[in-house]
Amino acid sequence: MPAMDSRERPVAQAPGRLSRAFARMFMKHATVAACETIADRFRLITLEGPALEGAAWTPGQKIQIAMGSAFVARTYTPIEWDPVAGRTRILGYAHGDGPGSMWVRDLQPGDECDIFGPRRSLDVSAVAGPLALFGDETAIGLAHALLRQTKARAAACRFEVDDVGASRHVAAYLGLDDAALLARTKDDGHLDEMEAALSAPAAAGASFVLVGKAHTIQRLRQGLKRLAVPATRIVAKAYWAPGKAGLD
Repeated sequence: MPAMDSRERPVAQAPGRLSRAFARMFMKHATVAACETIADRFRLITLEGPALEGAAWTPGQKIQIAMGSAFVARTYTPIEWDPVAGRTRILGYAHGDGPGSMWVRDLQPGDECDIFGPRRSLDVSAVAGPLALFGDETAIGLAHALLRQTKARAAACRFEVDDVGASRHVAAYLGLDDAALLARTKDDGHLDEMEAALSAPAAAGASFVLVGKAHTIQRLRQGLKRLAVPATRIVAKAYWAPGKAGLD
């Protein structure tokens, strides 16, 4: 995820001793090397540590970061990973008041955390042709990572967002100057425009990457079905849904 992203995944709190034992056995310890606020609610976070060295990571994979307990984690999509330096970066988006959003807002250089992963989440290596990525704020970091990986492939991005100005600044900061941004409406009327935007890339033979809000992904899947886009040209991952715990 997200995601750039912060996806809520509350899990019952476990005894401290069990949590610490799990972290030692399965998680990677890291330190916050840098934390930069790019725009309102968006922070670029750099994590580093010897445990991150040599990690086999590909764009689209996820990590889960413990929030005080190894059994209370939030999921993020790294935008890059340097296995030699033992360093990774995530684009955090504080979209609510849950532990993940609080962590993104309050984080400072020198803070420490435990990471589970990287692990498989979304893989575009099996789909052919140009890419068309449709998502939201939690997908901006993913788009940056995928486009760096697939420089030889044409790609287009479209995001539904709450704050067009802040999101445009973040997208430009990450080299996504051509991304199309669409302001959300309370009645989801903006989804008509998002669905209409499927036609051109579908006709061009693009493969679709659908990520972010579950309802939006469902709506776009229906649109692609009406356009007769085969399932082999669609990769989808719901990162979140209102009123539900993290989906990824």
